[in-house]
Amino acid sequence: MSIQETQNIILGAGVAGLGAAYALNKRNEKSLIIEKDKTHGGLCGNFSINGFRFDRFVHFSFTANEQVNQIFEKSSPDIYRHIPNPFNIYKNKWIKHPAQNNLYPLSEEEKTLIINDFKKRKNISDKVPDNYEDWLRIQYGNYFAEHFPMVYTRKYWMCEAKDLETKWIGNRLYQPSIEEVIEGCKTSETPITYYSKEMRYPKYGGYKQYLKILAENQDIIYGENVTCVDAINKTIKTSKGKAFKYHHLYSSIPLPNLIGMLSPTPPDEVVTASKKLKCTCGYQISVGFKTNRIPPYLWWYIYDEDNIAARVYSPSLKSPDNAPTGCTSLQLEVYCNHGRYSDSELIQKTIQPLINQKIVFEEDILFIDIRFEDFANVIFDHEIYTNRHIIRDYLNSIGITTIGRFGEWDYLWSDQSLLSGLNI
Repeated sequence: MSIQETQNIILGAGVAGLGAAYALNKRNEKSLIIEKDKTHGGLCGNFSINGFRFDRFVHFSFTANEQVNQIFEKSSPDIYRHIPNPFNIYKNKWIKHPAQNNLYPLSEEEKTLIINDFKKRKNISDKVPDNYEDWLRIQYGNYFAEHFPMVYTRKYWMCEAKDLETKWIGNRLYQPSIEEVIEGCKTSETPITYYSKEMRYPKYGGYKQYLKILAENQDIIYGENVTCVDAINKTIKTSKGKAFKYHHLYSSIPLPNLIGMLSPTPPDEVVTASKKLKCTCGYQISVGFKTNRIPPYLWWYIYDEDNIAARVYSPSLKSPDNAPTGCTSLQLEVYCNHGRYSDSELIQKTIQPLINQKIVFEEDILFIDIRFEDFANVIFDHEIYTNRHIIRDYLNSIGITTIGRFGEWDYLWSDQSLLSGLNI
């Protein structure tokens, strides 16, 4: 077997892997990227069906990082600048996002229950939550916590709120004052309190267009699954029988998968830690419509449990280039293990409730496409930091640098994943 030797090998041509290659090129270092898919982009990539383009999960850019913005602007000079307008569905009602300070559509009974719970909170800054459920109850009171974010946690995070720790929250969940909650019960004319005031998206080519200059002139081998990483001889083998020798290895491969590829087998402590890491996975249900009769919101969340979709977004509202003229599109996200539902069950439990609510219309549907993603988001259970530390320390000790959302095993947005590669 002939072995190709190169200075740097990067596993994965997603945004982090491309960022690493881009940074190495700036330093005049050669690199080779090995990618299992037929194209670059990873979860920032897209696919097309009958003239419709769908991203792999919802993506916008709202980064304030100058370096990332320069790369994105060079890759895609023409962009749309959207003011965020997310909404929620709760008991068949549309509620502006975030729901906690936009409760106007609810019944007076529910508003009173939520407001009373908010008023009962005392010295919340002095309370240290034991878990995410505690955090939610402390911040929002019991009724709102139980009927909104705790329900959504089961749908989006595939676990109970008490099973999550709290360091990942940051500014992702708005924490309103009691005055804001009361005002949001009186009127729908409330200020936007979403954590980003502007969402940017390429006019052409989907979100993947932002990666254009990162991928240019890169040496990328597509369609190669890595099967073995020999850390002693610094050699990589693939499912197609190819072998590559490296001086430095950068990996964006999910940590559990990478540990399973290593030779020699890592210490038991590392293997055990890798098996304890948890992440969400799930289905993308992509729908093309022959009319423009869809909700006017860029994306929306579904709290109702009779619809198993957690989140819905519209590619065609992000950019008209994502759909043929006169057509529109939606993509629904269902987080669950592979095979949990059949295709027909997925449609009956996601699209059909929207038809029943007259949110979409069956006669408008051109097609429904269903795909599964093995890795969606990192689950921040109570052991994540210990297990992640054990694994990444070991990989560092054998000369492997990990990057990206699943290489660092962290809650990284696309700009943060890019910086993870750029900053190697």
